[in-house]
Amino acid sequence: MHVFLELLRLLPILIFSILESFVKLFIPKKRKSVSGETVLITGAGHGIGRLTAYEFAKLKSKLVLWDINKHGIEETGAECKKLGARVHTYVVDCSKKEDIYDCAKKVKAEVGDVSILVNNAGVVYTADLFATQDPQIEKTFEVNVLAHFWTTKAFLPAMLKNNHGHIVTVASAAGHTVVPFLLAYCSSKFAAVGFHRGLTAEMRALGKYGIKTSCLCPNFINTGFIKNPSTRFLPTLEPEEVVNKLMKGILTEQEMIFVPSSLSFVTLLERILPERFQNALKSLINVKFDAVIGLKNKAQ
Repeated sequence: MHVFLELLRLLPILIFSILESFVKLFIPKKRKSVSGETVLITGAGHGIGRLTAYEFAKLKSKLVLWDINKHGIEETGAECKKLGARVHTYVVDCSKKEDIYDCAKKVKAEVGDVSILVNNAGVVYTADLFATQDPQIEKTFEVNVLAHFWTTKAFLPAMLKNNHGHIVTVASAAGHTVVPFLLAYCSSKFAAVGFHRGLTAEMRALGKYGIKTSCLCPNFINTGFIKNPSTRFLPTLEPEEVVNKLMKGILTEQEMIFVPSSLSFVTLLERILPERFQNALKSLINVKFDAVIGLKNKAQ
């Protein structure tokens, strides 16, 4: 009886939360200013990371750009300077913990504390389990998940001290639903989503409500990393569209950013629909892309 009464007390919170979400559909949240904020973006030498850097540059943020590709990161940095931003570029291998920690020390000494961290660097190998080499599996987790731990451990203490900051996790729709022949990638992105949710919960438990978190989960993006992607219903996204949604999510402090937004409904269906129906639905959606299949050779 006592437990029932406790649950009953949650009913007003549930009703208020539903009404609040409904009102927000019609009254957009005001975007915060990031002018003067120090923004560190990993994987900023190309793709989503590069375009995100351009958007922060337009908003007068101070930029710290990391990438393993020296030429790519210098190109991004040069363009950001043209947009009027102060820029610091570093060549960093995000698959190596020592590289991350060493460069983090340089950033603190040469630039100062980071207040917005965008963990964007990622790798993907389109192959089945047997065609994915062991070092490729290890690198997938080192870059897509473990690097998030090392960068956050390096830059979060200053955010905690100031009770101010924002940590962005670039994950994927593959962090909510599995796709054949992306076993390592999906596993790493499920872990990235879990990292975001766990970190969000920790900040609340510590009472650090000034530290915001966001997680980007897009469908296939036309960046060239996955060759010839297609689905029957969901479009292949252009990078500019994804970055627009990402920036809107960051500036309005949205915790989970699905692109397209209908993906949130798809992930909900996975939790409530029978498994047989889910399998039929996935066959209907018909996700395709170029992949190396080594399992056939193992079976022969």
